Amino acid sequence: MDKSKRLFLKPKRSFRRRLPPIQSGDRIDYKNMSLISRFISEQGKILSRRVNRLTLKQQRLITIAIKQARILSSLPFLNNEKQFEKGESTARTTTTGLKTKKKTRVILQLNSNLN
Repeated sequence: MDKSKRLFLKPKRSFRRRLPPIQSGDRIDYKNMSLISRFISEQGKILSRRVNRLTLKQQRLITIAIKQARILSSLPFLNNEKQFEKGESTARTTTTGLKTKKKTRVILQLNSNLN
């Protein structure tokens, strides 16, 4: 080949083959918490197959195992740690809610007294 034609050819890139996330000896089961927890996000959601790099059959088995573990309360359905940190703001809303309820009661009592 001429040098002019070689300029347009892309050099072959070598890539490192990624190891599969589930080895052949790993058993996909609701009791295998170390395996299941790798496929759950921080919020407690099941990660997609594209993110996990699993086959379709493996993803189905992982999903079933996660759902079984949730039903048996081995795993939480949601991980709402941020919600517990905002406990002060929820306390404020409940107190303001009580104030508005008291105001409406007073208004209703005044209206009934006038009638």
